[in-house]
Parts: sequence; structure tokens; C-alpha cells
Amino acid sequence: MPQLDPTFFPTQIFWLIVCFAALYFVMAKVALPAIGGVIEARQGKIDGDLAAAARFKAEAEAAIAEYEKALASARDQAARLAAETRDAVAAEAAKKGHAVEARLAAEAKAAEARIAQARTQALAGVRQVAAEVSLALVEKLAGVPVSATEAGAAVDAALGRRS
Repeated sequence: MPQLDPTFFPTQIFWLIVCFAALYFVMAKVALPAIGGVIEARQGKIDGDLAAAARFKAEAEAAIAEYEKALASARDQAARLAAETRDAVAAEAAKKGHAVEARLAAEAKAAEARIAQARTQALAGVRQVAAEVSLALVEKLAGVPVSATEAGAAVDAALGRRS
């Protein structure tokens, strides 16, 4: 093999140095600057994306803070509205309760008046019936004629002792 023959080593080393120098020149002047440009462009894009992500994160945090503030405000307003409604309902219930109590008291007073009137009428009827019964009893049992006035006076006396 001629590659391993030491007589061809100087020419092989010469062409190795020439090829290496040409390849080094092409890589240093053409390929590496292009690769460096791509790397710098990618780094710029990554930095821009990171900056945009940070900006979006800050905007999202601000939106969350605003949302939480609005939510707290809505909760406070709902609690205040619920308290106002509860107070209004309680006041209305108390008002209706007082009205019902007043109406029931008036009805009770009217019923007591009707009962008193019925009692008075019943007592008057009882007095009259008692006078008539006593008149009939005395005439039947004793055989003594008694006037209606005397029988009424006796019933009044008996009722007066009991009351």
C-alpha cells in the first residue's frame, strides 16, 4: 500500500497541510460565521420570548389581582345587600307581626265584649226564668199566690248573695 510507504510521507503531509489549511480557511471565514449568526439569532429570539413571557406573566398577575379585587368588592357588596335585605325583611315581619298582634288584640277585645254582653243577656234571661220558675214553684208547692214583683225581688236577693 502506498499510503504506508515512508517514501510517500512528505507528499502526503504536504497535501494534508494544504487540505487542512483550505478547510480551516473555509470553516473560519464561511461556515462558522454563518453558524454564529444563527446562534445569535436564536439567542435573540429566546431572549425576546423570555421578555414577552415575563411581560405576559406580569400582565396576568395584574389581571389576577384586579379580578381578586373585583371579586372581593362583589362579595362585600353581596354581603351588604344581603344584610340590607335581611334587615328589611325583619322590619317588614316585625311590622306585620305588630299589625297582626294589634288585630288579634282588637278581635280578642271585641270577643270579650260579645261574651260580656251574652253573659249579661244570659243572666237577665236566667233572672227572668228563675223568677218565673220560683213563682210557679211557690204557687204549686206552697199553694200561696205570689206576685211577679215579689218573685223577682227574691231571685235578685238570692243572686246578690251568690255574686
